[in-house]
Order: sequence, then C-alpha cells, then structure tokens
Amino acid sequence: MSKLTDLEIRNWIKAGEHFEQRGDGEGLYLCFPLRFAVPVWKLRYRFAGCARIVTLGSYGHLSLADARKTAKEMRARVTLGYDVAEEKQERKRVAVAKIEARKAEVTMAVLADDYFSAQILGRWKYPNIVRSRIENDIKPAIGKLAIGEIRPTHIDAMLKAIVKRGAPTMANDVLRWVKRMFDYAIKREMINANPATAFDVSDAGGKEESRDRWLTSGELSALFAAMKTAKGWNIQNGLTVKLLLILAVRKGELIQAKVDEFDLEAGVWYLPADRTKTDVAIDIPLPRQAVVYLRELVRLGCGSAWLLPARKMQERMVPHIDLNTVTAAMAKHIKPLMTEADNFTIHDFRRTARTHLAAMGVAPYIAERCLNHAIKGVEGIYNRHDFFDERKDALQKWADLLDEIERGEDKKVVPIRRPKVSAKAG
Repeated sequence: MSKLTDLEIRNWIKAGEHFEQRGDGEGLYLCFPLRFAVPVWKLRYRFAGCARIVTLGSYGHLSLADARKTAKEMRARVTLGYDVAEEKQERKRVAVAKIEARKAEVTMAVLADDYFSAQILGRWKYPNIVRSRIENDIKPAIGKLAIGEIRPTHIDAMLKAIVKRGAPTMANDVLRWVKRMFDYAIKREMINANPATAFDVSDAGGKEESRDRWLTSGELSALFAAMKTAKGWNIQNGLTVKLLLILAVRKGELIQAKVDEFDLEAGVWYLPADRTKTDVAIDIPLPRQAVVYLRELVRLGCGSAWLLPARKMQERMVPHIDLNTVTAAMAKHIKPLMTEADNFTIHDFRRTARTHLAAMGVAPYIAERCLNHAIKGVEGIYNRHDFFDERKDALQKWADLLDEIERGEDKKVVPIRRPKVSAKAG
C-alpha cells in the first residue's frame, strides 16, 4: 500500500471527495465522511486481542508528518501495555468532570446576587446603593472567582484599586459588604472561612472624617466653565449637576425621580416619603431655572416615566441611570479641567447651597428646611409649618446667584480659594 501525500489529501478536500478510510500504513489512516468538513486521522491497533481505534485529530490541526509522529508514539505505548484509546477517553472524562465541577462552583458574582436578593432587596430603603457597589466594584474585581478560591490578597487588591481611584469611602463600604456576603456564605456552608475577616477600615479607606467641603463662587464659576468645554460631557449630566446645586437635594432623590412627581406648571416637586432620608414627604418649590432644566430633561427622556432614564442596557436592568453615572463622568471629564480646585464630591453640593444660603442672609431654620433637614429641639417638635413660601424665595435667590456666577456677573466671584466657613449637609 502506497503512502499518503499532502498534495493528494489537499486535492481530495478541494474536490470534496469523501471516503471512509485511506491508509498510510501501520494502522494509520484518514477518514473523510460526508458529514465532516475536514478529514480526520485515526489509528487502528490491537490490545488484549481486541481491535481498537483511537482518533488522533483533524487534518486541519494535525499535518501528515505530525499524524505519523503521533501514531508512532501511540504504537510504542501500546507495545508497553497501554490502551491509548482508553487513556484518551479517561482524559476526556476528567476534563468534562472538571468543567462540570467548575460550573457547580459558586462564584463571587453568584454569591453577591444571592445576598442582594435575600438580604437587601425589599429590606433596604435604597437597595441600588448596594447594587452599585456590587456591579461597579465587587464583580469587576473578584466576581468570576469561585468563593472558595478567594484569598486575602484578592480582597487587598480590590480595596487598593478603589482607594487609588480616589474613593476611600466606597472602599470602606465595599469591605463592609463583602464581609457580610462571606459570613452569609459561611452560614449556608458554602465556604468555611471569611477571607475578608482580617481587614478593617485602616486597610481600606481609613477612618471617615466629617466633611466640610463646599464650593466657593470662584469654584462654581470654574465648574460651569468646565461643563461648557469638557469633551465627552453630555447635556443630561450638566442639567443634573445644575439641578443638584439649585435644589440642594440628595443625589439619589433626583436620579431616582419619576416625571410624575413634578408639577412643572405649578413649579413644585412632590417628593414622596419613601424616597426621602427622613421618611417624610416634602413639597420642593422649583425656581424658574429648575423648571427650564426639568422640561429639557423630560424632553430628552423621550417619553420615559423616569426623569433620568438609563442610557444603555445593563446586566441587571435599572430604569434610571446608575447612582454613580454623573459622579464618574465628573471625575473623568470635569475635574481634570479644574486643576486649581481641591477635590470635591457631588454630596458637597448640598453643603455648598447651605453655605451660600447663609451668606445671603437666609434664616438658619429656612436653610435647613431647604435641605430637608428636620428642625431640631423644641421648635422642631412644636413647629410643623413647612415654610414653603420662604423656601421658594430662598431657592429662587440661590438659583439667581448661580445664574450670575455662570454668566460671570457676580461681583463677589473671586479666584478659586476656600475660606474656613462650613455648614453641615446630610
């Protein structure tokens, strides 16, 4: 029997000439059934008196020379008493078993989702805060790892990455949540030890100090200028920032707002109790500028029920933008243009409004209600007046001042600096 050649094999493939077998000698042959797109190498041999066949691989992955070399090695193993076909099947069984075992392993992503559904959803007032940490920090860092494989080094690397991007408070939050998730897994006998136990806040973002950061008129002017020129900064983000400044509301209250909460004709935002930190509904007066910005957001929402609808498909679909969308956009596009300003966060906008309201002579109890703070002490117990008209007047003056700052007409605008004046904002 003549030996095969690469030329004739290629001609058979090109001509679509199928066959059951064509031998090369010593048990090696090529098989090209109709259902195959490429011929396959096989080796026929005898073991313990029985005829055996083992597949070596396709011609596309195993050349004629390689097939001959592999066949020679396998014949040598058969001579030594090994059943090469059975060995291959055993390797296949082991590989399949490993794949199935891997599929059965609980990954950190699965644990986080399970924990969120069982312990957070339906129990926490703002579950999306936890969901944000899961999707933005935990899953990208350790989500694909089986929980039994996660070591303290993985936790350490995750925390350091969060701190490095300038989010120490979030690093502390992530540490708290992963500790709880691993404890949850231990209780259900998924793992035996918590790899995050040895860590405390000193290994994450450190002790959290009360912030006193607020933006001066000069810094606000720089912020408005940056929003006009920053590449990649979109109109929705700009309107959101302006509304957060004007209304002095919490970020989540605005981002999670539905369009039907606003009466733009009357100029009122009816913020429901289930979305306020105080669990008390509040009617927020809307300055003229806020009404204009809200109308534009409604128009950009193209009929969505949400003021700030999600802009892209998400793994766990949330109808509105993520709580960190604007924060991330500011860090990427705006802050690099404000090199003279100290670091600030969106939460500092509330303190900024409170500080400027005080500077404009707004009475403290009015300014506090503008931020939806409960009035403390005896006065808070007995005085249930909501000061709607007074708040409306104060917020309109604040909105007008922001307009002047943006246009460069505020005569009090000074170069960026931060005097030692502060007001707390929760």
